[in-house]
Amino acid sequence: MCFRYLIDSRWFKQWKKYVGFDSWDMYNVGERSLYPGPIDNSGLFSDQETQALKEHLIDELDYVLVPTEAWNKLVSWYGCLDGQRPIVRKVMLLKVEVYLLELNLCENDNMDNVVTRHFSKADTIDTIEKEMRTLFNIPSEKETRLWNKYMSNTYEQLNKPDSTVQDAGLFQGQVICSSSRLGGYNSYSSSYNYRESQSQPGLCGLSNLGNTCFMNSALQCLSNASPLTEYFLNDQYEAEINRENPLGMRGEIAEAYADLVKQMWLSRSSYVAPRTFKTQVGRFAPQFSGYQQQDSQELLAFLLDGLHEDLNRVKKKPYLALRDAEGRPDEIVAKEAWTNHRLRNDSIIVDIFHGLFKSTLVCPECSKVSVTFDPFCYLTLPLPMKKDRTMEVFLVRSDPQSRPTQYRVVVPKLGTVTDLCSTLSKLCGFPPENMVVADVYNHRFHKIYRRDDGLNQIMEKDDIFVYEVQEEDSERMNLPVYFRERHSKHAGSSSSTMLFGQPLLITVPRQNLIADVLYDKILERIGYLVLTQPLPPLLSAAHSTVAIDWDTESKKLCYDEQEAEAYEKHESMLQPQKKKATVALRECIELFTTMETLGEHDPWYCPTCKKHQQATKKFDLWSLPRILVVHLKRFSYNRCWRDKLDTVVDFPIRYFVCDPKAGPYIYDLIAVSNHYGGMGGGHYTAYGKNKVDGKWYYFDDSSVSSATEDQIVTKAAYVLFYQRRDEEAPSKPQPSASLGGAPEAADDHMDTN
Repeated sequence: MCFRYLIDSRWFKQWKKYVGFDSWDMYNVGERSLYPGPIDNSGLFSDQETQALKEHLIDELDYVLVPTEAWNKLVSWYGCLDGQRPIVRKVMLLKVEVYLLELNLCENDNMDNVVTRHFSKADTIDTIEKEMRTLFNIPSEKETRLWNKYMSNTYEQLNKPDSTVQDAGLFQGQVICSSSRLGGYNSYSSSYNYRESQSQPGLCGLSNLGNTCFMNSALQCLSNASPLTEYFLNDQYEAEINRENPLGMRGEIAEAYADLVKQMWLSRSSYVAPRTFKTQVGRFAPQFSGYQQQDSQELLAFLLDGLHEDLNRVKKKPYLALRDAEGRPDEIVAKEAWTNHRLRNDSIIVDIFHGLFKSTLVCPECSKVSVTFDPFCYLTLPLPMKKDRTMEVFLVRSDPQSRPTQYRVVVPKLGTVTDLCSTLSKLCGFPPENMVVADVYNHRFHKIYRRDDGLNQIMEKDDIFVYEVQEEDSERMNLPVYFRERHSKHAGSSSSTMLFGQPLLITVPRQNLIADVLYDKILERIGYLVLTQPLPPLLSAAHSTVAIDWDTESKKLCYDEQEAEAYEKHESMLQPQKKKATVALRECIELFTTMETLGEHDPWYCPTCKKHQQATKKFDLWSLPRILVVHLKRFSYNRCWRDKLDTVVDFPIRYFVCDPKAGPYIYDLIAVSNHYGGMGGGHYTAYGKNKVDGKWYYFDDSSVSSATEDQIVTKAAYVLFYQRRDEEAPSKPQPSASLGGAPEAADDHMDTN
C-alpha cells in the first residue's frame, strides 16, 4: 500500500524558495534565504484542536502531496509544528484519498451510544467489524452482523466481509449498526427495497451512495421531464433499444435508467438507492465510477447522449456531405440541416431535447460569409463576469508611530498590482511608486509582487500588506526584516529559532552599508514595539534579509505584543459593501449571441482566401426543443485562476417567452439543479415540479419536501429545465415530435415576461 502526506502549499512553496528549487525565479527579494521553519499545516485545518481538514481543499492550490521518503526527509530537516499530527493518506488506483469517510457506529441500534470513526474507502467491511468489536467489547466467538441504517428505520445488511467501503457504497455520515440478535433486522435483497409509503408518485428521494449528490440532482431533474418519464413508464423504450450501435452501450444504460424511473414513480417508496444505475454508468464512463464529487451537468450530458445512442432508431447511419448555405435562404438551409441530422440521429432524446444553432462566420479580409446550422442538446450560457473585485489590504507606513491601517479597495478583476497601488494611493494620499505589495504568511514574506503581476495571482484568503518605502534604484534597496525568538540550548540539543510578529520592509543603501547604521535604523523603525532596552536585540544578517533575534526573556520584557497586533480601520472598511449584482437570464442569452472575434489560436479556414483567418463569429438560437435545458456556466478555469461565479441569475419560472417572430413559444420551468459551495466540492440538490399535482418539491438526496416558487431563484441555480407549452404554440400545423419532425424555424430573439 502506497501513502502520501499532505503539506500546506504555502509552507511547501516557501521551502522551494529557500532551497532554490525554482532557481530561475529570482525577482522576489531575498527568497532563497527565507528559512521555512517547521512544517506547518495550520492553514489546512478548520479546527486547530481536532485538526479536522477544511472542506473543498484543492490539490496544488491548497496542499501538495509528497511520498513517504520525501516526508521523512523534510521532517528530519525541519521538524513539524508542535502538536501537529502528520496528515497521511492511502493511494487508491493512483489517486490519493485526501478525505477519509466518517462513519457513525453503534451496537444493536443504540443511538444513545454512537461512536464516530474514519475509514479509507479501501478498507473492508471486515475492518469495520473488527473496529466495532473492539469499541463495543463484542467477543470474537459471538456472531454479529453489520447493517446500514437509513432514514425511517430501514436497514440493509452488509453481508460481504471482503467488500471495500467504496464497493459497498457507504457514504459520509452513514450509520452502521452491529447486531448479535438472532435474525437481526429485516433483510433487503434489492437496492431499491425500502419502506413502502403512500407518498405521491415521483416524490421519491435518492440515497447518497457517497458524494453522489451530483447524480441524484441530475436524475431528479430528468425524472421531472414528463415526456421522457412517460416514455419509460409506458415501456416504449423496449421496442427501440439499439444493441448494435457502436456508439451506444448495448442498451444497458437505457434499461438501468428505465428501472430507476419505474422505482421512483411506481413503487411509492419514500426513497431508493440507485446503486445498480450508478454501477452501469461507471462501467461506461470511468469518471463516474468512483465516489468523488462530480458535476451534475456533466452527468446529464453523458446520460442524455448515452440514452440517445442506446435508443437511436437509425440502425445504419448514412454518410452525408456537409454543404454551406451559399446564399440560400436560412429557412431552406435550416430544414436541410435538421433533415440530415435526423437521418443519422432519431431517438426520443432528439424528439424532446434537440434544437438548432445558427452559426455565422465572416472573413475579415474577403468578407466571405459562412452560415451553418448545428444541433444542440442543451444550452450552455456564459454569465456576465464582474469586471471588478473587492480586496482588503493592510497599509504599513514608514512612520514607526503609525499603526497599520486596513483598507477596502475596488480594483479591476483582471488588473495588475499597479492598479491596486493606484487605487490605494487615492485613499491614503501617498504615491503608488512608493508602495511594495506583499503576501505575508506565517510571519514571513510568502511573496513580494512585481508591478506587472496580475491580481488574479492573489487569492481571497491571502493576507496582503502594502508597505510604504522609497523606490529602489542603483543606490538603495528595500530590505526585509524578520523577528525571531531564539530558544536556549538544552543538554544534548542545539538552539532553535521561531519567527513571530509582522515582518517589515526598510529602505537602506545598496552599497557600503555599515552594520551600526543598519542597527540604528532598524531600532528606530521598531521603536514603537520596544518597551525598554535592557538587552538590545541581536542582528542576524543573511543574503538580502535581516532577522532580529530575541531570547525568550528579552522578548518577554521588551516586546509589546499588544501594540504589534494593533491596527486601524480606514473608513472604506466601515462602508457597507454593495449587494451582489443580479443578472437576468435574458442577459446571459444576449451575451451568448454576441458577435466575437476568433482568437489567434482558434482561427477559421476561409475557403475563398485559402488560409486561416481570425473571423468574426456569431451564434443565434434558431429553433428550440420541447424541453430546453439551460446550463449556467458558473465554473471557470485557467492556469492561475479557478473560480465559481455565485451571481444570482433571475430566471422566469412561468411564461418564459421565446421566439415572438414566428409566433411565441412559451416555456415553463419544471426543474433546477442547484450547486452549493465552492470549487472542487460542495453539495447538489434539485427543485422539481411534479406532473401529478403541479406543485414544487425540493429534493436533497433521500429527503423530499414541499417548496414554493419564491424559493427557487437563488445563486445556487446551475442547470434549468424548461418545458414548452405546445398548446400555446402558433396555430399553424406543427411537426409531430414522435414522427421526428423539425422544430419550427425561429429567430434569435428571446424575452421574458
